[in-house]
Amino acid sequence: MLSRRHLRQFLALVDTGSFTAAANQLHVSQPTLSAGIAELERELGAAVILRERRALRLTEAGNRLLVHARSIEREFGLAERGVLAAPSPAPPLRLGVIASLSTRMVAGVAARFAPSRLTLTEAPDADLRRRLAEHRLDAVLTTLHGAEAGAEALLEEGYAMVLPAAHRFAAREMLLPEELAGETMIARRSCEILAETSRFFTARGVRPHFAFRGANDDRCLALVAAGAGVTTAPVSLAGEGTVAVPLQGYDYRRRIGLIVAGGQEDLIAASGLRSILREVLAAAG
Repeated sequence: MLSRRHLRQFLALVDTGSFTAAANQLHVSQPTLSAGIAELERELGAAVILRERRALRLTEAGNRLLVHARSIEREFGLAERGVLAAPSPAPPLRLGVIASLSTRMVAGVAARFAPSRLTLTEAPDADLRRRLAEHRLDAVLTTLHGAEAGAEALLEEGYAMVLPAAHRFAAREMLLPEELAGETMIARRSCEILAETSRFFTARGVRPHFAFRGANDDRCLALVAAGAGVTTAPVSLAGEGTVAVPLQGYDYRRRIGLIVAGGQEDLIAASGLRSILREVLAAAG
């Protein structure tokens, strides 16, 4: 089968006028070049070069081949330059999100990017920070621990009791911890203050029955909406079929912020991620 290698060998031979010079130009040995020209002639079924004592001369078939070989090589060159000149598509932005961020917030962020421009990873805070340090993520949206250098707080919110919309306490402005002693609870294992919450109720003598323990916040909140129990959660997690009611003495708050991996500030700025997060979190909070 006729190949580009055959044509390039043929053109080098025509342009230099000798097997020695053509072999040097192609960085191959002279026997290799001779074998290549012989293969070309076998594929064509005709001689293309006449080897005279002081020079090389093209046969009639060689002259016809030369026209096509020049055209083919020119098209190859244009194709190569076109591919190299075309900008490579930028890799997707790798954003980590804390597992306790509301689904409507995560969906709101995803909706602002083309599917190929964003990769979302959900994980607990410690896991996100490890991946960020290993440069497996470009930025993370997670809970901030005090004043963190380079981190920007985008949402601050409190925690509350989340009740079914039809619950007898749903219209209350404030709940007392002891009022929950007879309630069935749904335990959110993704909660960042799970240990503090347990100590809060234990210190007040409230030891409710737990009907469900799970790390999937959507499932936990769906059970609350269905009337299967109540739970504690950041107020942004309360959605359709539920209400968030403050609990006396349960004054915990969280700050959600963006932490960017070292060297990725330009990428984050170019993506417009910060402004998108501000808008989405403000609208969904």
